[in-house]
Amino acid sequence: MDLVNVFGFAAAIIIGVSLGLIGGGGSILTVPVLVYILNVEPVLATAYSLFVVGSTSLVGSFTYMKKQLVNYKTALVFAIPSFIAVFLTRKFLVPALPDPLFTIGGFTVAKSVGIMVFFSIIMLAASYSMIKEKKATTNGDDSDIKFNFPLIAIEGVVVGLITGIVGAGGGFLIIPALVLLAKLPMKKAVGTSLLIISAKSLIGFLGDVSNQTIDWSMLLIFTGLSIVGIFIGSALSKKINEKALKKGFGWFVLAMGIYIISKELIFA
Repeated sequence: MDLVNVFGFAAAIIIGVSLGLIGGGGSILTVPVLVYILNVEPVLATAYSLFVVGSTSLVGSFTYMKKQLVNYKTALVFAIPSFIAVFLTRKFLVPALPDPLFTIGGFTVAKSVGIMVFFSIIMLAASYSMIKEKKATTNGDDSDIKFNFPLIAIEGVVVGLITGIVGAGGGFLIIPALVLLAKLPMKKAVGTSLLIISAKSLIGFLGDVSNQTIDWSMLLIFTGLSIVGIFIGSALSKKINEKALKKGFGWFVLAMGIYIISKELIFA
C-alpha cells in the first residue's frame, strides 16, 4: 500500500471523528477522499459513501439511543418518504443518467463531472449551514410536538433525492428540519438525524448492489476506520467547543467545495 492510500484510509478516521464531534459532515468528506485520494470513480464513490456514512452513523446513534435522545416517531414520519426517494434514485435514476450529461456549444459535461459539481454545490450549502449562527427554538417535551406532516414529507423526499445522487447523508438538511418542523430539541434532533441518516443511507446502498461491482475488502476497512473515528470524536466532543469546531469545519468544507468546482470545471 503506497503513501497516498495510507493517507486516504487515515482520512476515514477523520470522517468518523467529524460525525462524533458535530453529528454530521462525514459524507461531505467521504466522496472527495474516495475520488481524489483513493481514485474511486465518482458514481461508485457515492455508493461507497452511502455504506460508510450509514454504518458509521448507525454506530453513533446507539449513544443517543442509550441517552434517550432519539425520537422514533419523528424519525419514522421523516424517514419513510426519504427511504423511498433514496432507494429509487440509486436503483433507477443514477444508472439512467446519460454519459455525457449534455453538450452545449462544444462544451461536454461528463456524468462523473456533473455528479462532482452537484456534490460541490451541496458542500457550499452545507458550509453555509455550519458557518451561520443559528438560534434554534427547542422544546424538551415530546408530548408537545406537533408534526407538520406535508412539510416533513417533502423535506424527506428532497433529502432522499440528494442522498441518492451524491451519496451525502444530508444531516445539514435533516437537523434544521427536525428542529423547525418537528420542534425537537437540538440534541434530540442530532440523535434522530443520525438514525435517519444510517437507515436511508444503507437502504440507498442496497439499490447499488446490483448495479455496481463492490470492492468489499477496501470498503469494510475504510468503514471500520471511520467507526473508530466516531468513538474518538465522541470522546473529544466533551473537551472541544462545539460551536467553534462546527464553524471551523464549515470554512474547511467551503474551501473544498470551491476546490472541486474549480478542478472539475475550470482546470479540468
